[in-house]
Amino acid sequence: MATEVKPPPQPSLVERAEPDGLVLASVSYSYAGRDGAGVRALAGVSLHAAHGELLAVVGPSGCGKTTLLELICGLLRPEAGSISCAHAALMPQHDLLLPWLSAIDNAGLALRIAGLSRAKARSRATTLFAELGLEGFQDARPWELSGGMRQRVAFLRTLLSGKPLLCLDEPFGALDAITRAEMQAWLADALRRQSRTVVLVTHDVEEAVMLADRIAVLSPRPGRVIEQLEVRAPRPRARTDAAVMALREHALGILQQGASPARGYGDAPGGPGALREGPRA
Repeated sequence: MATEVKPPPQPSLVERAEPDGLVLASVSYSYAGRDGAGVRALAGVSLHAAHGELLAVVGPSGCGKTTLLELICGLLRPEAGSISCAHAALMPQHDLLLPWLSAIDNAGLALRIAGLSRAKARSRATTLFAELGLEGFQDARPWELSGGMRQRVAFLRTLLSGKPLLCLDEPFGALDAITRAEMQAWLADALRRQSRTVVLVTHDVEEAVMLADRIAVLSPRPGRVIEQLEVRAPRPRARTDAAVMALREHALGILQQGASPARGYGDAPGGPGALREGPRA
């Protein structure tokens, strides 16, 4: 008797939906291994971000954070689960500026790819150069810029793509501590001026607390959402704020233990709404 051979299940599609929020429902993904066994990167990840929110994703190295961003941006297809989001732009870990282009032409690269002329792309980029602290460096080549300035150009390039959802992959990971702190403050201000929905991947828990509206803590590979923490501390935030320090220590404890009851931190320890039950993924 002939055996019926069933075709393999088709991966779930990423649904590009409006408004420009994000919903991941039970998303899983595996990479093909050299021995054929495969490597499971993500398992049953459920997350959401409302319009204008910044969702930070933290977790140990190799837990699938970058894979998560690539799935959201449509560079990979989930093997299970579903993703509903607006069109997304990815800012990778390294700035990837083209050395033969000036800063202004690197910033306008997405516009050129979309079909705009060089003059129009430059005009669109120029309007934001001063706002993002790049005034006077339009004609500089990448090697003439500091690390922080290169990241600003890369962020501007991502912003000018026009996508309502931005995926930032360790944007300040290669910077020194002082420059990193400056860039975190700059990014918070830039997002206040140019409101977008943002998913930020970072290894720096303090960075997540300083910038995010909500923090998702992932387990070691395969990445699962251990806990989601709502950050309700008012902006601008200082590293010495009691609420910031308390939430940072709590998140670090979750990472160290690998699991913890789902909880959310509020405005300040002991204050109204300081600690409340939060959603568990």
